[in-house]
Amino acid sequence: LDEGFICHVGFVNDGQPFVIPTGYGRVGDNLYIHGSAASRMLRTLQQGVEMCVTVTLVDGLVLARSAFHHSMNYRSVVAFGRATLVEDQAEKLRALTAISEQIVRGRWEDARKPTAQEMKATTVLALPLTEVSAKIRTGPPKDDDEDYALPIWAGVVPVKLEYKEPVPDPKLTGAPPVPEYLYKPKG
Repeated sequence: LDEGFICHVGFVNDGQPFVIPTGYGRVGDNLYIHGSAASRMLRTLQQGVEMCVTVTLVDGLVLARSAFHHSMNYRSVVAFGRATLVEDQAEKLRALTAISEQIVRGRWEDARKPTAQEMKATTVLALPLTEVSAKIRTGPPKDDDEDYALPIWAGVVPVKLEYKEPVPDPKLTGAPPVPEYLYKPKG
């Protein structure tokens, strides 16, 4: 959870299943998500609807000799439960800080803090991390015994998120330096 920055939130609304990607933050045993107060997802979830949140990090493509045995090395977390609306303003600010820091560590201190109107327009929900499952796959391919003799390349292609040179906003005024933390990605 601490290495990722995007989760997928699953829930059912009026018999229709939804899976929505969104940013998140973790503080202790709570996972926080946020968005517009008008968001259908957040309005639905704050009513106590059962939800599922997943985070997956892909570490490698596992190429076997047989297409049947291709796989991926990954780390994943699935959390289940019911979210609650965060109404306490101090907790809401901690949650928004955690979400910002989950995306880019160090950014919260540089950015303008939310105004009272922005706080009012933002819904924050807390999901207690009480029912959580983690799954990890590591290692080389696992082929059928007879396939190991085939002259087909097999192995793992490592995958890593790569941060590129930051691109300044065309409306940037002055010449503020690129923050150092943008060159030190998470992980």
